Amino acid sequence: MHYDPGSYRDPAGRIVVDGRRIFRAIFDSGRVTFEAAVSSGVIDACIERGQLLPMNRLPLETLPTLEHTPCHVIEHPRLDYISYPYEWCFAQLKAAALLHLDLHLDLLAQGFTLSDATAYNVQFIGTRPVFIDHLSIVPYNEGEPWIGQRQFTMQFLAPLILWSKKGIAPNAWYRGSLEGISPEDLLPLLSFKDKLSFTVMAHVVAQAKLHTQAIKGNHKSATPPVAQLTRKRLEAILSGLRDYVMGLSTPNAETVWGDYETNNSYDADRRAAKHDFVSRVISQIAPGQVFDLGCNSGDYSRTALDNGAKSVVGFDFDFGALERAYSRFSKENEPVLPLWLDATNPSPAQGWAGAERKSLAQRSNADALLALAFIHHLSIARNIPLDMAVDWLISLAPSGIIEFPDKGDPMVEKLLSTRKELFPEYCEEAFLSHVAARARIVETLRIPGSQRTLLHYARD
Repeated sequence: MHYDPGSYRDPAGRIVVDGRRIFRAIFDSGRVTFEAAVSSGVIDACIERGQLLPMNRLPLETLPTLEHTPCHVIEHPRLDYISYPYEWCFAQLKAAALLHLDLHLDLLAQGFTLSDATAYNVQFIGTRPVFIDHLSIVPYNEGEPWIGQRQFTMQFLAPLILWSKKGIAPNAWYRGSLEGISPEDLLPLLSFKDKLSFTVMAHVVAQAKLHTQAIKGNHKSATPPVAQLTRKRLEAILSGLRDYVMGLSTPNAETVWGDYETNNSYDADRRAAKHDFVSRVISQIAPGQVFDLGCNSGDYSRTALDNGAKSVVGFDFDFGALERAYSRFSKENEPVLPLWLDATNPSPAQGWAGAERKSLAQRSNADALLALAFIHHLSIARNIPLDMAVDWLISLAPSGIIEFPDKGDPMVEKLLSTRKELFPEYCEEAFLSHVAARARIVETLRIPGSQRTLLHYARD
């Protein structure tokens, strides 16, 4: 039993992990606000609306070994996978922003508010965003300022504006600056036309100006002054933000691999053979969670679900593919979470003490792996030695499928067109040898009429 290292900023409570169980310890400084939210029924109402992660109140002795004695203990359902805003596609970041605004508006109508506006308080259950910090719900006092305004701008609004107006995905910037994108950093990137919006003027231009004035006027504090607001005015601000965010979209830019599932080296019969192999192996493994690397728009994630997988985390580098996957699985509220991944530079452990945000490896809880049409992008496009690529893939899950296209495959030939001499060890024989050194090869299948082999491995 231990405190989650990413849960430390709020003195009112902390997340406690005990094996696969997730608790929240609530301390004396959070007692009054939590009890008010519970007794009013506002927390139950948010849970019933699907906005807030469910909770179950437990006896205090449930957590007997903590350094500080809590006044309340609640338990939450364990989420399949924790993701971060810098791993989301545009539609996910937009959905998270809208959830936050809708929740805040609903709380105000019930006499409560949110004490902050961090995007890290939102997680995804499949494609559905859900708010996870019950202690952020506090009683509203008439006339109090919106303390979370700058935080909302940095972690939701500014990244969405950058993406929508300039066509620049903010993920790498966001990962390098965990607090988001500040108004004063975004402002120089916006054109005069971009600024011709009340929302941009109020939440980017004005905030940047106030921040600069605060620094010049008082070097001890970089925080601009906040104005008092009536509830009606605050609701109007939040509603205006909601309308603006709702209207944002990404530019219709072509992406590199957006059409890969229809523009590749195998026809319908070969795709069918590949789906059959995936179906059979997933049925045998019966996994809880599957990692689908290079998921594209989710064809094989769909096959995994249809054959017994309880959930899928799909990873891809192409935002166009991720947008399609998110839209596809959102329609039926399927348990698929598409996330952005640069496999040669995956999300690291970072934040305070290098432990606040967990790395991809630390969060991996996959029972099975799909790495289809993927390994050649590591070994050839990104110069990862084949043995290292195999080692990393097999480390992600105890069992799974890896597809190996050899040098005769048209897609591999395209990658090798100007650099064939660099990869003399890239061959099926070496691939099989590397897998066999790390796991048991359960089965292989050469896709008929192709230069691709499917391999089912198991770490015994």
